[in-house]
Amino acid sequence: MTEAAFCPACVGLPEGQLEKAASNGTNQIVLSLPGIHCVACINGVERSLRALDGVANARVNLSMKRVTIGTSQPVTPEALIDTLELAGFEARVLDTSLLGSEADSYGSSLLTRLAVSGFANMNIMLLSVAVWSGAVGETMHLFHWITAVIAIPTLIYAAQPFFQSGWRALKVGRLNMDVPISLAIILASGISLYETIYGGAHSYFDAAVTLTFFLLIGRYLDHRSRKAAASAAAQLSALEVPRVMRLRDGVRQMVDFGALAIGDLIQVLPGGRIPVDGQVVEGDSQIDRALLTGESRLSAATVGTKVTAGEVNMTGPLTIRAATVGADTTLRKMVTMVDEAEAMRNRYTAVADKAAAIYAPAVHLLALFAFAGWMLYSGDFRLSLNIAVAVLIITCPCAMGLAVPAVATAAAGRLFRAGLLVKDGTALERLAEVDTVVFDKTGTLTMPAAARDMLDARTQSIALAMTRNATHPVSQAIAAALGDVTPASITNQQEHAGKGLSALYKGQRVRLGSGAWLGAGHGTFIQIGEDKPQRIALQSQLREGAAELVRAWQDYGLKIHLVSGDDANETARIAAALNIETWQAATRPADKIAYIKRLAAGGAKVLMVGDGLNDTGALAAAYASISPATAADASRAASDIVLLNDSLMPLIEVPMVARAALARIKENFTISTVYNVIAVPVALAGFATPLIASIAMSASSITVLLNALRMRGRV
Repeated sequence: MTEAAFCPACVGLPEGQLEKAASNGTNQIVLSLPGIHCVACINGVERSLRALDGVANARVNLSMKRVTIGTSQPVTPEALIDTLELAGFEARVLDTSLLGSEADSYGSSLLTRLAVSGFANMNIMLLSVAVWSGAVGETMHLFHWITAVIAIPTLIYAAQPFFQSGWRALKVGRLNMDVPISLAIILASGISLYETIYGGAHSYFDAAVTLTFFLLIGRYLDHRSRKAAASAAAQLSALEVPRVMRLRDGVRQMVDFGALAIGDLIQVLPGGRIPVDGQVVEGDSQIDRALLTGESRLSAATVGTKVTAGEVNMTGPLTIRAATVGADTTLRKMVTMVDEAEAMRNRYTAVADKAAAIYAPAVHLLALFAFAGWMLYSGDFRLSLNIAVAVLIITCPCAMGLAVPAVATAAAGRLFRAGLLVKDGTALERLAEVDTVVFDKTGTLTMPAAARDMLDARTQSIALAMTRNATHPVSQAIAAALGDVTPASITNQQEHAGKGLSALYKGQRVRLGSGAWLGAGHGTFIQIGEDKPQRIALQSQLREGAAELVRAWQDYGLKIHLVSGDDANETARIAAALNIETWQAATRPADKIAYIKRLAAGGAKVLMVGDGLNDTGALAAAYASISPATAADASRAASDIVLLNDSLMPLIEVPMVARAALARIKENFTISTVYNVIAVPVALAGFATPLIASIAMSASSITVLLNALRMRGRV
């Protein structure tokens, strides 16, 4: 069993708790806590750490499964880890510099600017209605001045995202959608201020602020849909062991990972992650190779066994001679593969960006044509500039700016209600084009299941009592298989990291866990007192909804592939059960990436569905990707969509919703185009008053939003 299967402090306590105050020590150390899952875990971790000399405070983040420790005097990470392990909590050093800031300052800034522009817009519209209703003379001029006082500071602050983006584009000699937006806002404000100063009859402040408000809505919706995306490569890098125990001339010494050299002897204690590729020279243990194979079964490690970076030592201390270090380790190579795969996928050009490439220069040329034409016709610079500004305002891509994020947000909301979290802004566009699906097996299409027929009635009741409150998949599988059994009365239950569970039953010690711990060989066993350990047979069973999902996607025209790190017999059995004709077994991370690249080279748009760390590179390399919420952190980070439910049934409608969303996006662009076809001649003819410009622009934006809301109904 590869992680804590039972949390002794969890029994009988309510779930959920607010985090403690932030660490207030002089220095901070961050540890990963992969096994915590409830309020008792939080209390236990924080209480254990605060009792240690030198620890000023500790704050557990349950959702991120990490603890931040503030220290008032030097304390080594190893001392903190030892303290936690004595308290029954698995801990690892986490390099948070590789994970980046968790604060969403840009999103908060957009929301603030949106609120400011919305409030200003309401007040300006009240004044504009008075002018449109017939206010003249000094009253009209006074309202124009009040509007200017409200609008100019608002635009200077609220429109900064467009100004900054447009300026960055111009500095490198290109155009983006924000260039015409910025130009329209600046010219509209400038000409409006000029008209106000010299007593003109019209001002465009209302149109400029309305434009800014609607575009900020689109920008915020777009940002919110992208906000959840994180770098999978950074998540993997954070798993690297920054400090290791080196043995040199019989002396143990903690050194930085970068100080290791080929040939160094490294000691890895039970529960520790192996930092280098190498060979075991001393020790007898079992290792968790889920990082490379995706399988939860442990592998024996004895003298001569080759091990790789990223694997976890489970049951006994090992001494390893380093064969590769630094950038040559398997884990670091995996980081590089994921980096390259993400870079390839990030080259995807969104529909809105394709439209901007055509639309932005067209708008500028149209406004320039309007100005030049009216100058030749009338010779009136002021009139010509007013008409050119009107063209820029009325053709400004407000509706186009909302076209994608409005649909994406509506579709993401629909999927979220079904139990799916859309993380990437272009995910739905890419999913709509998918024609091939590659499934991982273990943890994705299958879950571990236990057979009960090998155990007698007494053993079954004891096994259920020990596993019914556990969270490890193997423990849950045993409990599920024994669901109709009456649990025995046991006491003094304990969890042994990397080994299993123990308890007392009628004065006898009972142990349930790995065969190596019980001296019974490979597999999962239960032992009562001094009796011979009894094997608990485990096998894979289809995950709920797996058969329905595969059948539905095949009926929808998608080609289904199965690629697994498991052996050929087990992979073939699951493929046959799901009627999947194309499968490949015994695949390593690089093999999965190569498999997807071969499909892509043949013209396929591949959707990867997987959950393990070994799937991270494949998830990033695929055209689109999905992982369950139970997946490794790096796998979730590399995915476009995260499945929040245990059942796979919610995934059935993903391709349909994605294709419907792409259809709505194209409809929104059509609406925007039709609007421009009607509005542009009006503006070019000089009939685009501020009222007409504002109403037309707002109407097109509202129409786009209403069309996007159709995603909430049937697709």
